[in-house]
Amino acid sequence: MEEEGGMSRKWVYGKQDWKTYERGQENCYLMTNGLGGFSSMTMTGSVARNDHAFFMACVKAPNNRYNMVHRLAEKLEAGGREYVLSSQEFADGSREEGYKYLSEFSYQDTPVWRFHAGGVEIVKEAALKNGENTAALRYKIMNRSRDKVRFTVTPFYQFAPKGSQPEVDQRFVRKGGRIESNGLCLAMETDGEVEDIPETTETYYYSYDACDGRRESGSARACHRISISVDGGSYAVLSVVYSMSNECAEKSGESPREKAEKIIEELKTYRMGLEYLAGFQDENARTLSKSAEQFVARRESTGGRTILAGFPFFEDWGRDTMIALPGVCISTRRYEEAESILRTFAAYERKGLMPNLFPEGKNDPMYNTVDAALLFINCVWLYYEASAKREFVQEMYPVMERIIENYKAGTEYGIRMDRDALITAGRGMDQVTWMDVRVGDILPTPRHGKPVEINAYWYNALRIMGECSRLLGKKKEEYDVLAERVKSSFAEAFWMEEKHCLKDVISGSKADEQIRCNQIWAVSMPFTMLDEGRERQVVDTVFEKLYTPYGLRTLDPGDSEFQPYYGGEVLKRDLAYHQGTVWTYPLGAYYLAYLKVNGYSEDAKMYVREQLEVMESAIREGCIGQLPEIYDGENPVSSKGCFAQAWSVGEVLRVYENLEKA
Repeated sequence: MEEEGGMSRKWVYGKQDWKTYERGQENCYLMTNGLGGFSSMTMTGSVARNDHAFFMACVKAPNNRYNMVHRLAEKLEAGGREYVLSSQEFADGSREEGYKYLSEFSYQDTPVWRFHAGGVEIVKEAALKNGENTAALRYKIMNRSRDKVRFTVTPFYQFAPKGSQPEVDQRFVRKGGRIESNGLCLAMETDGEVEDIPETTETYYYSYDACDGRRESGSARACHRISISVDGGSYAVLSVVYSMSNECAEKSGESPREKAEKIIEELKTYRMGLEYLAGFQDENARTLSKSAEQFVARRESTGGRTILAGFPFFEDWGRDTMIALPGVCISTRRYEEAESILRTFAAYERKGLMPNLFPEGKNDPMYNTVDAALLFINCVWLYYEASAKREFVQEMYPVMERIIENYKAGTEYGIRMDRDALITAGRGMDQVTWMDVRVGDILPTPRHGKPVEINAYWYNALRIMGECSRLLGKKKEEYDVLAERVKSSFAEAFWMEEKHCLKDVISGSKADEQIRCNQIWAVSMPFTMLDEGRERQVVDTVFEKLYTPYGLRTLDPGDSEFQPYYGGEVLKRDLAYHQGTVWTYPLGAYYLAYLKVNGYSEDAKMYVREQLEVMESAIREGCIGQLPEIYDGENPVSSKGCFAQAWSVGEVLRVYENLEKA
């Protein structure tokens, strides 16, 4: 444990971490700008995915993203030799191997690379400006040799939608301090010497996309290079600032060096403030409290805030937001963002449902989720417990009432209360729970009927409504009466005495008795239905069958449908997605449930702290400072899917929060 007032961990990597080119691509960094834009490359500075970019701008928050500066080619000319400092794998099998000159990579609030070659030390640092499509790049060059050296950066551009590549006939033109292509404009300020070059195309091999059956190659183009010469025994700084807006950024009175330094320092100060506000003592929790902020973005279409589900693939979804919000916003004490997000969803409530996908352009929201609305009620309650803002509960109460009434009477997607007071949902090809994969006409985990976690959420929501009605002086006993009916029906319908756990769904199919992680929420929610003995049995069965240190398996390995490996083409990936694949986010519910059934004792807290120590390895691997979406089910050693996932970070933060409560 770290004392109050300490700092988050500085993640430092050295040559031992990139003994080979492949090892150097195992980890990446992530910076975001609060608009949906981001910067992410490997720790050796390469792009290993279509979605990697030094500068991914967002022209309409949060999902209209363009890969502007894809990568940076860097070289040093010193002592009659040329040292290529950048690393990159190309489609023709060739490679740049600048990682051999890379001595250190570190990440705390900004990515920092330290190179040594030809008697010269170069320290590279980058940052994004919060709330703007602006990126800064700074090279500190210490020439300790006796000869003049020359350092050159060649930016390779795409100016193409995220995940795509430039069109064949797309051209890039530099006009002074502006680069134009594809109807987009990028302003560039630098104190280096800019030289136009014949347009040059590179074609890359994306190893991380190739192994997942995604497009394995892509291209980018350069039309200029930026250089600086440094005399022997001298020190110099090369700065580059990119900015994007409809009019292109106007130059201020600041020099490029001043502007870059300001952006870098502002980012560090901002993230330090987030860490201080959250107030965690644990070093890893401090890191995750800053990582949580990277998912919060502005949504232009609603004028409010939203939570992006994961980088680099996902957008903002209702279900993911309601699962992630308690940890991402409430545990970190970012109450204004929590209110903004909940108000946005409240405004879009329809027939008792919350949007699962927000509108872009003139499109209507999509409401294909049974859990988001019930979890919205849970979020309002958790927010009230943290903030004591009774007036916010009063503001949200009518929306919460409509949710309950529509679930009772029946609404879209087959969502309705059955005669036993339990919730049934799903029909046809609908996928309305979080296990929502659909591949054409294949539903690997349909879960139509009465899913266990949905009914746990339903009971929890009814009890919250009873508490809120008393809080607001309404004293509606109907919610408590209905909750008791649900409690009685739930135990009778779901409990499997011979397996010491709960059914996954009531559907009349073999899927009912599969042992899955969804039952853990029947123990971890604020209000639950099982007696103490059965809750303990659920926690122990989940540990026995599904637990790993990095997440819970989605299916018992002893099940004939268990898939041990996630990867390959889309069909193969999706068939494994919820059939054994380890997900990080349910781990939060497991630890909360473990603490609960052990009475939040000091021994239980110590045990969970010890289990969480290995989380440092997860935060260090993959996307540095983040937690991923998934791992393989059989042997979870490498992060997969989204390298940074909002609900993974949020749910683990809730565990740290509970451990640090008095």
